[in-house]
Amino acid sequence: MSRNVFDVLKERDFIKQVVFEDELYNKLGEESVTFYIGFDPTADSLHVGHFVQLMAMAHMQKAGHRPIALIGGGTAMVGDPSGRSDLRSMMTVETIQRNCDAFKKQMERFIDFSDGKALMVNNADWLLPLNYVNFLRDVGALFSVNRMLTAECYKQRLEKGLTFLEFNYMLMQSYDFLVLFEKYGCCLQLGGDDQWSNILSGADLIRRKLGKPAFALTFSLLTTSEGTKMGKTAKGAVWLDANKTSPYDFYQYWRNVDDNDVEKCMKLLTFMPVEEIKEMTAHKDERMNKAKIRLAYEVTKIVHGEEIANQVQNQVSASFSNDSANMPKKQIEKSVTDICDILVATELTKSRGEARRLIEGGGVKINDNTVQSNYQLSDEIKKQGKFVLHKGKKVHLLIEII
Repeated sequence: MSRNVFDVLKERDFIKQVVFEDELYNKLGEESVTFYIGFDPTADSLHVGHFVQLMAMAHMQKAGHRPIALIGGGTAMVGDPSGRSDLRSMMTVETIQRNCDAFKKQMERFIDFSDGKALMVNNADWLLPLNYVNFLRDVGALFSVNRMLTAECYKQRLEKGLTFLEFNYMLMQSYDFLVLFEKYGCCLQLGGDDQWSNILSGADLIRRKLGKPAFALTFSLLTTSEGTKMGKTAKGAVWLDANKTSPYDFYQYWRNVDDNDVEKCMKLLTFMPVEEIKEMTAHKDERMNKAKIRLAYEVTKIVHGEEIANQVQNQVSASFSNDSANMPKKQIEKSVTDICDILVATELTKSRGEARRLIEGGGVKINDNTVQSNYQLSDEIKKQGKFVLHKGKKVHLLIEII
């Protein structure tokens, strides 16, 4: 075995809470441990919020442990109430399956599933055929309602009204852990810290029902230095799917993170050595720009591959040097001539109103000229068939007229 992965995760600031820490530490140092992380397929792509878990799985696998990626095809039919004030919308079986398939493809960038080195399973396989009365007798009898109601994952929902459907979620997730323990010898569940109550109840169920050791460990959520969740932009969530968030926008998201968040993101979301990270982020001045460029490149390389990361980095460099040949490109129809419509069509703004406000603030240029309100593309630009559109100081697009 290589260096104890617990030390690696701790050094990189992954670990938030853990139960039976000393026992788990020794186990991780002495043997190959099968562990799992659950992913409910509530969308057709993983997003930045899943990133920390995926990287933790990769570190664990590199250290010789076996990951199980549990796709929640069954639990997704109930919906996790954790961190929500409203009821999740119900999804069809077909939608859930499509989302599961998309997750598999994305996870293969992080985890090696060849030759049984990692497993991917779907809890629909054992949750959907369950006999409810038998389930209540085998599992429900071991849960205290009083204790469940004190769990953080239910508190917020209790104020608005918690459905009995959602109340079952903790039992179902705990049962997942029990099934994986019995079927694959999985004795450790990992997840985001908002899942602590659910993960702890699963480890507790195994210990109470089988009298065998099981462990729970949670990670810090990916938040900014102000405490808000990372991974949101004006356009919405930052997705790992290139069709939902382009590699260029993905790169730019990390390139523009706050200086105070660069070290944390490098530790959690790259494989860079910790010593190098500390060295690159030691100075809170203009030298931080170099660290941000490195962060954006490393993260884009992990998610989209080295070739695309190099391509995006060249596009970004071209944007800042006005090298239109290598600049990111978008196309507009000949009929679109109004600047507000152009900004919306190229997805630089969400609406004409937002476009107008941007223009009024002097934040839009076409080629080298600042745009005024009511701007229409000139005949000369239309004849040229292309122009460079600048939004602020950081977004530069080559627009081709088709």
